[in-house]
Amino acid sequence: MTHAKLDVYDCVDALNESLVEAFIALTQAAIAARGVCRVSLSGGSTPKRLYQSLAGQLLDWERIQWYWGDERNVPHDHADSNFKMVNEAMLIPAKVPPSQFFPVMVDASNPASAATQYEATLKQMFHGAVTWPQWDLVLLGMGDDAHTASLFPGTLALKETERWFVENWVEKFDSYRYTLTAPAINSGREIWFLITGANKREPLGQVLGDEHNPDMLPSQLIKPTRYFLTRDAYDAAPLST
Repeated sequence: MTHAKLDVYDCVDALNESLVEAFIALTQAAIAARGVCRVSLSGGSTPKRLYQSLAGQLLDWERIQWYWGDERNVPHDHADSNFKMVNEAMLIPAKVPPSQFFPVMVDASNPASAATQYEATLKQMFHGAVTWPQWDLVLLGMGDDAHTASLFPGTLALKETERWFVENWVEKFDSYRYTLTAPAINSGREIWFLITGANKREPLGQVLGDEHNPDMLPSQLIKPTRYFLTRDAYDAAPLST
């Protein structure tokens, strides 16, 4: 059961077109209300398409702040880096001022220190936050194992209730990832899941089904406000509003 808004599209192109329109409207509303729009970014192919589309839009780039919801434990020029993907897809083409984006400063030899530093950066930028950051928008994907951000099944970060941002050991990759915690994600004013492809049918159905098992289905920890779904991901999922 979900009370989030469900938008279902026949193809990725249609989804992306609607997503761009919704994103522009959200940023304009946030800037009008608070003078700034703070966005937590996701990795993945569907977000990449969004970023590429946004690069050509007349956004108020000086008033949008970009943060990373998760990152791989690799240098920024590595092919697997979420920063590299966003940088090449949007930041460079749109000439986004460096003062407006805040990548995770990865430290492969000391991921705990890097996570602590990024958490400190977030707390500095959200200096008015009493407990948690209040994003204007959190963008999320979902893996075929029902992970989101770098909250993977069976990992320690799933239990975190106080930290905003942590290093998270992921056994199946034999490596650390960096990630916002579930409470730090759920503090967003808007939280959008972008889910495409038939390979997401089963995990989406499980996440939105009757069984609550967030240790194995981490996306169940999240309280989204909206789903952007392609029909091939949606059809087999027991969705209700």
